[in-house]
Amino acid sequence: MIKVNEYLDGKVKSLGAEYEGEYFTVGVMLPGKYKFSTEKEEHILVTLGALNIQLPGEEWRKISKGESVIVSPGVEFQLDVAKTVAYICFYK
Repeated sequence: MIKVNEYLDGKVKSLGAEYEGEYFTVGVMLPGKYKFSTEKEEHILVTLGALNIQLPGEEWRKISKGESVIVSPGVEFQLDVAKTVAYICFYK
């Protein structure tokens, strides 16, 4: 089954599914500044474009196409998206 997710007035949308028992989402973010929180460990892979991310206690850093970042469970993090970006998020 495919789950449709929509966040932040439709500026962030994703499709979620399971593969071999693991949940993942494939999504798109329009330009904007966003705050998200995690329940599980998230592995975010940028597949098109770039974004800036600030993890708790860290400086802002840029994640570009082909790069990924791991976000710990139970935290809030911020994203700054200058141009539309596509991503895949794996939940562990």
